[in-house]
Amino acid sequence: METLILCLFGLAWGSFLNVVIYRLPRGKSIIYPPSSCPLCGARIRWYDNIPIASFLLLRGKCRLCHRPISWVYPLVEAVTAGLLLLLYFRYSLSQHFFASAIFTSALIVLGFIDFRHQILPDAITLPLFLLSLIYAIFRPDFNLRQALAGAVVGSGFLFLTYAVYFLLRKKEGLGIGDIMMMLGVGAFLGLRETILTLILASFSGALIGVFLLFRQKKSLQFVLPFGSFLAPAAFVSLLWGEKIITWYLGLFSLP
Repeated sequence: METLILCLFGLAWGSFLNVVIYRLPRGKSIIYPPSSCPLCGARIRWYDNIPIASFLLLRGKCRLCHRPISWVYPLVEAVTAGLLLLLYFRYSLSQHFFASAIFTSALIVLGFIDFRHQILPDAITLPLFLLSLIYAIFRPDFNLRQALAGAVVGSGFLFLTYAVYFLLRKKEGLGIGDIMMMLGVGAFLGLRETILTLILASFSGALIGVFLLFRQKKSLQFVLPFGSFLAPAAFVSLLWGEKIITWYLGLFSLP
């Protein structure tokens, strides 16, 4: 029963995150007005706003204008529900579950906004950093020093990368938003998992970059939203970071 309730809540919460993802980059209120079709402006009725189900019943089209609804909406709903379930299976309904759920929600919003708009809003990154620091004070497995170490190393590494690239090329090769995002990620994960996040995001970003470069004939100057790689990497580090690090270090241990 808890799993079912959490799944339904995750779908509904994902629907709200869709509102944040769509409206925040456009400078609109996330509370008012009620949901409407972004193409024709028609008010979306409650029976057309049921997560995933309405998208399927309407066959991915607006009821009034019949133009396609973005597949991102059901994807965010499904991803949110799925990730909350993974957190529940890992932490049950503990204090860390609720904190991690907020952290994960921020990652979802940042990842999708960066993918669509190549920005990482301060309205998400700064509260994420502050809340992570506050939470570190009350965590039994963590302390404020570890949170600050993660934040400094995570954001510091990206800032150094930003500065070196700018000095060499006289233009930005990395957004300030990525640096701000790593403040919050680092403060929540701590030093080791933060380093793992940077490694995973860099490796996956490099793979996708090489694929786009050769398969789709992209220019060397094309923009790759790094925040969209940092977000899933941070979630992987949150749930499985300790196991990954232990496994990796074990490869170098003496028999």
